[in-house]
Amino acid sequence: MSDGVLIGFSGQPEQLLLSRANRHGLVAGATGTGKTVTLQVLAQGLSDAGVPVFAADVKGDLCGVGAPGTPNEKMLTRARDMGLTLESRAAPVVFWDLFGQSGHPVRATVSEMGPLLISRMLELNDVQEGVLMVVFRAADEAGLALLDLKDLQAMLTHASENAKELSARYGNISPATIATIQRSLLSLETQGGTNLFGEPALRLSDLMRTDGAGRGYINILAADRLIATPRLYATFLLWLLSELFEELPEVGDPEKPKLAFFFDEAHLLFRDAPKPLLEKVEQVVRLIRSKGVGIYFVTQNPADIPETVLGQLGNRVQHALRAYTPAEQKGLRAAAESFRPNPAFDTATTIQALGVGEALVSVLDEKGVPTVVQKTMIRPPVSRLGPLTPAERAALIGQSPVRGVYDQALDRESAYEMLQQKRAEPEPDAEPPQRRGRAGDDGDEAAPRPRASNRQGMGEAFAKSMLRTLGSQLGRELIRGVLGGLAASSRPTRRRR
Repeated sequence: MSDGVLIGFSGQPEQLLLSRANRHGLVAGATGTGKTVTLQVLAQGLSDAGVPVFAADVKGDLCGVGAPGTPNEKMLTRARDMGLTLESRAAPVVFWDLFGQSGHPVRATVSEMGPLLISRMLELNDVQEGVLMVVFRAADEAGLALLDLKDLQAMLTHASENAKELSARYGNISPATIATIQRSLLSLETQGGTNLFGEPALRLSDLMRTDGAGRGYINILAADRLIATPRLYATFLLWLLSELFEELPEVGDPEKPKLAFFFDEAHLLFRDAPKPLLEKVEQVVRLIRSKGVGIYFVTQNPADIPETVLGQLGNRVQHALRAYTPAEQKGLRAAAESFRPNPAFDTATTIQALGVGEALVSVLDEKGVPTVVQKTMIRPPVSRLGPLTPAERAALIGQSPVRGVYDQALDRESAYEMLQQKRAEPEPDAEPPQRRGRAGDDGDEAAPRPRASNRQGMGEAFAKSMLRTLGSQLGRELIRGVLGGLAASSRPTRRRR
């Protein structure tokens, strides 16, 4: 196995070292400069080295990695100039789609997502977020499993109907605030959010597979439609990062990553994000590398990434930038200054003059030190440069290693069903509609046999439901995932898994 992924040639091979691939990276450049090709080269190179990959396909053409390439004369000429022989081959792929149309459905439960990320998805203010946290807490204490959006809607209705009781325990809860949250939830449903929440929930192990030849599967999330709802897109990927951080064990610096995560249109993750959330993202990026996960942000301008995060991205591929406005010129200077200078050229000038398929490359060496920036010709990919046909995609989905695992949604007993059952129970003091009499009296009906309390039966139902969901809910009282720890700084400490 090679010890690196060949990115291209600068007069010498430029490689991403596998032993440093968990130190994160950046692929940046203006539209049409070759970012997608670079992403494809990196993803397939990592796959060939046995590293599973997760990548969002925003434009719909990254899926071509699942088919052998048909190189044109320009690509063959570039390969010859680099001393390469293009052996066309496809990478093993698994397609995912939140809407379940262009890949396997990918879901998370409401409980796993947690109130913090759902609040951001719904664009709630601090007061509304606090009320949502109370709703989650009340559901946990009552043993009500929150799996899909109808569970959350039912729990919000329950909280509104019992606002006085909940306010006495947790502070003021306004039915008007709950109504606002419900309207935001309805808006999310109309945008397709219903598809994200439910069961079977995504298992991280299914993103970290290798095929029979030892190649890592490239997991491609169809995001061409999802990107139209940027909050949903960014929040889902942020949740996935937090789950990886929480679930994976510490491994230090492995010989190669356990997973490489490519976050396309990365600026959407940070747009309008509150400062505490940015701090948690920074923490995840800083610490997740020791879990063997490399995160690669793909964006138009490095200025889209906060400096605290940008400083942790050791492997960088910078395609051409255009700088016509003062803001763009500032971003250009920042991009140039982030590289280790090369005395052979001026970095800022060179960035603007790069052609399609050219990039400035700086990667970490064996000692973890960034190399001097080099002007590099990106190597041509061996898989298809362009999208698959619908028939080709359908055939690959039919051969998927997770075929049949996620395709059928489950709807088991959870908060919605339990609250419906509770509403159907008679009032505790209600007189049974039957004639009372003494047992044994002639002509009189015997007194009814005492039966178990409805409340006791409901408690048993709660307990059974909790036992069924312990595998995914243990310790997740209020906020799931490392990002949920955000609330700990301003609210009472809650149990962690």
